[in-house]
Amino acid sequence: MKNFNPESNFFNLKKSSKQKKFLKNVIKLNNHHFRNCKEYKRMIVNNYPNFNNIDKLKDMPMIPVKLFKLINLKSIKEKDIYKIIYSSGTSSDGLSKIYLDKNNAKIQIQVLNNLFSEMITSNRYPMLIIDKNIKNNFGNFNAQKAAITGFSIFGKKKFFLLKDDNKINYDELRNFKNYVGKDKYFIFGFTDKVYEYLIKKLDSKYLNKNAIIIHGGGWKKLEKFKISNEKFKELIFKKFKISRIHNYYGMIEQTGSIFFECKNGFFHTSVFSEIFIRDQYFNDLKFNKKGLIQLISLVPVSYPGHNILTEDIGEIFGEDTCKCGLKGKYFKVYGRLQKSEIRGCGNIND
Repeated sequence: MKNFNPESNFFNLKKSSKQKKFLKNVIKLNNHHFRNCKEYKRMIVNNYPNFNNIDKLKDMPMIPVKLFKLINLKSIKEKDIYKIIYSSGTSSDGLSKIYLDKNNAKIQIQVLNNLFSEMITSNRYPMLIIDKNIKNNFGNFNAQKAAITGFSIFGKKKFFLLKDDNKINYDELRNFKNYVGKDKYFIFGFTDKVYEYLIKKLDSKYLNKNAIIIHGGGWKKLEKFKISNEKFKELIFKKFKISRIHNYYGMIEQTGSIFFECKNGFFHTSVFSEIFIRDQYFNDLKFNKKGLIQLISLVPVSYPGHNILTEDIGEIFGEDTCKCGLKGKYFKVYGRLQKSEIRGCGNIND
């Protein structure tokens, strides 16, 4: 199973040019997973009896993201499993498990690399990672380690801020400062750790203002501090005078298919991704209405994660008309449904 070749620019296709090509590839993925994953096939047969007659992208079969915590979903043979990625956390619902073969792992890196190059920069700079040094665990990763491994490829040289006991490694930090000087560099970390260690603990003398900060996830841990995305950026600028700060949105079930903020604060779909917003009855909502996020990606080939209904709340503001100039749908994410809301998806249109 092969995806269509990457465009020279992931954000240059208007709706009219993208739709036909994207739909064709989603249908290929549907059929591929239908043939190779018996659990996916069973779900499709039971819930989409007219599966073969569906011809609109918004009507294509989607599966709830929670299924990855309940059953093993893979479209490859056991002998072809190259890597297993587990979701982070200690949820009582269990952990999601994503099965990759070498081909799909390669696709993930290629797509992430192109997205990063177009949305952030194609240059490689030294990188300060707001975490401890990860150890090789023989092909099995949790979501955090997978993210660190994925983003660290953009670092010309990598430095880890934390020691194994999660305390700041000042020797490493001084080495980093001496290496960078006044040049440009990356800072990568999960949002809650950037807040805890950079905003709350780190002296501003260690960082110059020429950083590009890439952060994502961890927003739920900041709710008690009432830290919005805008407030987060204000705090960093006030302390370090760093202005290039890019939030990203993504999930383990579609690893590699990351959404970066544009300069106007919106996430954008690319030639490899699409988004819909659903109400509590799973109807497709028009722009400027909040609801459950449905994500479609052409990246998942070794497992049926190509069309998933998330438990996140979002809103689409338009398509091909963002003032930043990028094509595709542009949207915002407002957080996750409360556990008490998941069953009925109540109050998501408020």
